[in-house]
Amino acid sequence: MKRMIHVAVTGCDRGEGTEQCPYRTISRAAEEAMPGDTVVVHEGTYREWVKPVNSGTSDNCRITYQAAEGEHVVIKGSEPVDQWVKKEGSVWKTSVPNDLFGDWNPFAELIAGDWMIYPEDRPVHAGDVYLNGKSLYEAASLEEVKRGEMRTEGFNPPWRKKKQEILHPEDTVYQWYAEVGETETVIYANFQNADPNQELTEISVRKCCFYPERAGRNYITVQGFEIAQAACPWAPPTADQPGLIGAHWSKGWIIENNHIHDAKCSAVSLGKEESTGHEMCYRTWRKPGYQYQMEAVFRARQIGWSKETIGSHIVRNNIIHDCGQNGIVGHLGCAFSEIYGNHIYNIAVKQEFFGYEIAGIKFHAAVDVQIHHNRIHSCSLGTWMDWQAQGARISSNIYYDNERDLMMEVTHGPYLVDNNIFASDYNFDNVAQGGAYVHNLCCGIMRRIDVLDRSTPYHFPHTTEVAGCALVYGGDDRFFQNIFIGEALDSAEDASSGTVSYNGAPASLEEYVERIKSQKPGDHERFKHVPQPAYINGNAYFKGALAYDREEEKYCSQEDPQAAVSEENGAGYLEINLPQDFFELQAAVLDTAGFELPRITEAPFDDADGNFIRLSKDLLGYDRKDQGVPGPLANLKAGKNRIRIW
Repeated sequence: MKRMIHVAVTGCDRGEGTEQCPYRTISRAAEEAMPGDTVVVHEGTYREWVKPVNSGTSDNCRITYQAAEGEHVVIKGSEPVDQWVKKEGSVWKTSVPNDLFGDWNPFAELIAGDWMIYPEDRPVHAGDVYLNGKSLYEAASLEEVKRGEMRTEGFNPPWRKKKQEILHPEDTVYQWYAEVGETETVIYANFQNADPNQELTEISVRKCCFYPERAGRNYITVQGFEIAQAACPWAPPTADQPGLIGAHWSKGWIIENNHIHDAKCSAVSLGKEESTGHEMCYRTWRKPGYQYQMEAVFRARQIGWSKETIGSHIVRNNIIHDCGQNGIVGHLGCAFSEIYGNHIYNIAVKQEFFGYEIAGIKFHAAVDVQIHHNRIHSCSLGTWMDWQAQGARISSNIYYDNERDLMMEVTHGPYLVDNNIFASDYNFDNVAQGGAYVHNLCCGIMRRIDVLDRSTPYHFPHTTEVAGCALVYGGDDRFFQNIFIGEALDSAEDASSGTVSYNGAPASLEEYVERIKSQKPGDHERFKHVPQPAYINGNAYFKGALAYDREEEKYCSQEDPQAAVSEENGAGYLEINLPQDFFELQAAVLDTAGFELPRITEAPFDDADGNFIRLSKDLLGYDRKDQGVPGPLANLKAGKNRIRIW
């Protein structure tokens, strides 16, 4: 029998869970909820870690957790603190009993682990202090808190175009520093001119807000909540990956219409669990993280990683922002999922810490994952698809004002990137092969890198079964009917605008094979020095963007079309100025049935059901004409265009 279980801040956990006699906590309802039940949570703030106990049994018999219609429900991983004592200047002090934290004191837990690289000279902890909802910066010492200032040099990775000179965006610095004792944690904070006892001052207490303690809690829906302020840890692909909210190695979750923010590391987790490996490189240094990550793939297969048991989640129509590491993260557990309609921004912009696992969306082993119609901006990196993004499709997304928009790494294809707007100065880190880029607007640079020191897995199509492992030689890419706009930047090494970096590559698989055969006798040695094929045609190049030297049909102009994404009264617009002769380059509707198979995987560019993809719709869903134009929008015209895109 399907039930409605009610929760209200006026309720009692000894109650009946009815609308007239609701429970007080969502956690109490989670203990009781069974397949088909709906937990209705009424207005108020719930400071708890909800750990779903039971699973739904199918997509049609879920356990649903939802905010009551029209009511604002907040789940927080923090607790308010209003017992501050003023010490010196604008510095205040409070003491918190360690019992408040249970077995996870975030002010004692380091942000550390595999691929965490900055800072090297000072600790960063999972804890945080919030003043009226805004997180403060952690200081390295009490003296730094008293000075109310921070060091001025941040981490500057090789792709950063401009040296990062400050770690905070504001002139006024709010900081905290904690000392953890045996029975209590003492926190000092510089609140500048604010009185923390008169404002809403909170400290993070819980690792997660909505995350099962046990793996395998399937078919759960979470909708309509504000979820915030969790002290979740660093989440590399070689570790357990708890998030502020997450599925914990399960199948069939739906996370929708939520406002999710202020995760110390990752907001939404579709990631792996602990038994397949947890920070073994960082803890032992016996083997590199790459090797442990490879082992995790095979261990996951041993414990049942397959389409039938893991993944197939939906994350849609959420607002996700102000997180230290990721908006959405996942390794293995994200496979076969669909991510769409989300607004993701301000990810890793505080830059208190940095590691090679940071992005608005960061997935490993994203087999058949679909990422579409999201708006991703103001992030350190918009989307990073790392390892085994086979069958993935990144379509009709809007990227702008990111430090970098999209990174594809050590995957062998097929993957499809189509109908996106990439409006940042830096569009692509292409550290992969076997991709197809079709009908995109690219306003920045691309950096291409081969990877000849890490062999990574590929799969039989549309499964998690490993078919083999291979190096990434770079290339074997398809670029059709894109618009490239040049950008003269003091940019990262080996970066360029357009497809010029493919110069010298064979224009067909047949030509590639002939070059291989002409090498000296041998086996794998023959393949190291011959560029992989490039399939490039029908693209438009503006403002100094350069074309592949074998491209037959193309449009080239030195004009600046002045493409930009702008926002006005909550609506977004693409502005672009196009000359009349641009429209002479005819772009026929493409079908992936005509795409050459990736050389390594020999798998077709098809959807998860094995159907070829006809690219007949543009970013906004309009039909393309039989002879249209390049780019993500079908209804462009000569002259100035201002088209609403959200």
